[in-house]
Amino acid sequence: MASIQKYSTKKGIKWLYKVYLGIDPQTGKKKYALKRGFESKKSASLACARFEVQASQGVVKKQNNITFAETYQEWYTNYVNTVRESTWNRTAGMFKNHILPLFGNKRLATITTHEIQSAVNQWYRVATANYKRWYNYTVSVFDYGIKQEYVSHNPAKNIILPKKHDTAGDKRPNFWDKNQLIKFFNCINPKKSLDIFTMFRVLAYTGCRRGELLALEWSDIDLKKKTIRINKTLTQGKGGRQIVQAPKTKNSRRTVPIDSKTNYWLKRWKFEQRRLYLMLGFNTNQSHQLVFANTKNGYHSLNTPAKRLKKIIRDNNLNPPITIHGFRHSHISALLSAGVPVTAVQMRVGHSSPEITLSVYSHITAKQSRNAADQLEKYLES
Repeated sequence: MASIQKYSTKKGIKWLYKVYLGIDPQTGKKKYALKRGFESKKSASLACARFEVQASQGVVKKQNNITFAETYQEWYTNYVNTVRESTWNRTAGMFKNHILPLFGNKRLATITTHEIQSAVNQWYRVATANYKRWYNYTVSVFDYGIKQEYVSHNPAKNIILPKKHDTAGDKRPNFWDKNQLIKFFNCINPKKSLDIFTMFRVLAYTGCRRGELLALEWSDIDLKKKTIRINKTLTQGKGGRQIVQAPKTKNSRRTVPIDSKTNYWLKRWKFEQRRLYLMLGFNTNQSHQLVFANTKNGYHSLNTPAKRLKKIIRDNNLNPPITIHGFRHSHISALLSAGVPVTAVQMRVGHSSPEITLSVYSHITAKQSRNAADQLEKYLES
């Protein structure tokens, strides 16, 4: 049973068809197929006739017609309940910019291994750092489709994944040694820029991450016991808004002992912040007062530390230039060079295992390597 009807829109008269599909076995209610937007009664009637033929042959099934984009939307609805907001927000961006443009409008059951292989090869050429992540998300959507019985197999698992090869030469170091750090801090006058000086002091002497630094409240710092409690991080959520959420990993939630000089500079900044922000009309004695706040006593932009660092490096011609994360590298490098056990370094910086600490920072332990060579020579030749 079908009907052809006209309806009014702002752009004029349009036509639709409505086809009765029987009783829904799950709800017990009548089920209809409805499609709008036809320019004439004739075009609506022809489309309706084609649909009825397909329906009578059993062709009209969600399993056959569902698109990759529709499957992704179903998968994503469940995915957001398994990860943090910052993660699902980044994931949505990856699908929007890289995956859906290639597969979104295609029916899931028609996408071939060849098409996925071509897409992965394309991703590899333009983004050797992220292509695996985009591929793995594509695999996840097909796996979801299998669970929902939309498809019977996962064509994405049959491709040959490109392998990134190391390039010749050494990568530019992203850390500073002891003397380079001293030179950097000599470029900041704490009398004029105490907040900036203290910000980078905390980064260099605690090894905390950028988001952990910007989320710090004075209630997280015990100036008597000389400790900083890391229990949250500032990051980016949906629509680019800044949000505070749990630290990166379970091990990232930690208490970091701080040295006496860093403790001293924090005391000075706390006193100075109280004076400066009172002039701006803010009471910094509140329970959730940020350690490093903007002029509106809110969170700094996530880019603020990097902007400050780039200006100092540029104005003072510091080499090699490093990133904000380079302070974390520098911190770990200094600890390892000072002979601090790897497990202690791991706990201090919040890595999930000592293997991560070693694998990431093994290239910056040249001093320890030289000491090992000298000790070997002394042992074998004495």
